[in-house]
Amino acid sequence: MTATLTHTRPVRRQRWDRRLQWVAVHSLGVALGIMFTLPVVFVLLTAVMASDQAMSSSLWPTQWRFDNFVKVFERAPMLDYLVNSFTYSLLATAGILLSAIPAAYALSKIRWRGQNVFFMLTVAAMMLPPQVVTVPLYDLWVRLGLTGTLVPLIAPYFLFDAFSVFLLRQFFLTIPRDYIEAAKIDGCSEFQAMVRVLVPMAKPGIAATMMFCFLYTWNDYFGPLLYTGENRDSWPLSLALASFRGMHHVEWNLTMAATAVVMAPAIVLFVFAQKSFVRGITFTGVKG
Repeated sequence: MTATLTHTRPVRRQRWDRRLQWVAVHSLGVALGIMFTLPVVFVLLTAVMASDQAMSSSLWPTQWRFDNFVKVFERAPMLDYLVNSFTYSLLATAGILLSAIPAAYALSKIRWRGQNVFFMLTVAAMMLPPQVVTVPLYDLWVRLGLTGTLVPLIAPYFLFDAFSVFLLRQFFLTIPRDYIEAAKIDGCSEFQAMVRVLVPMAKPGIAATMMFCFLYTWNDYFGPLLYTGENRDSWPLSLALASFRGMHHVEWNLTMAATAVVMAPAIVLFVFAQKSFVRGITFTGVKG
């Protein structure tokens, strides 16, 4: 009996030491997780409160009013705004992939004169404040008669995005060039080697780029305000939420319910794609 107790105590101590070690290692992550989660929890709890309770200091709903989400769609055409947001974000993301992948491939896997100069120009474009080109771009779209639509928001992503090119280029550098050379020996052209060999191997980097673009366009407020502010039918959710908050600023439960509707797609996307996103960001900085 004494031998059994003597053997059990070290085992319990080892388990306790492992738990303390886990807390010590993950304490910063847990603290940051709680810090970033609390505002989301506050929004969700307020969204299901009654109107009078939402104006009080109470933090826990006494009445669970899930019909607040229904009221949001009744008070404003949120479904139309949701479609506009998905149209903007998905088409912009598609444009990013069609334009950035070939550019990043040319900068990372093909040797040509002026390659380093073009890469430096790409980095310089990342540092250029967007306000510098806002006025000439707005004048261009006004002359083309496309303001009030989503075209001025989506079209630039089919042409060039410096950050996406830089991100993909850094990830493509982590893939050995031997795979490309082997594909060329088998008879593949540069385009076929890019599509059939490089793109499947670069899925984490491409997923990270897609998430960056989707989340940026989903939350974009300045662009829609500038180009679609005059036409409510083209508003995305970011602009619609600001208008909804202005009209219902005394009904915080409905405002928080609308906020939850806007947040939901981005949160769901990140939950399902977080592994690819983290892996893509990790490998992007391996090789310069």
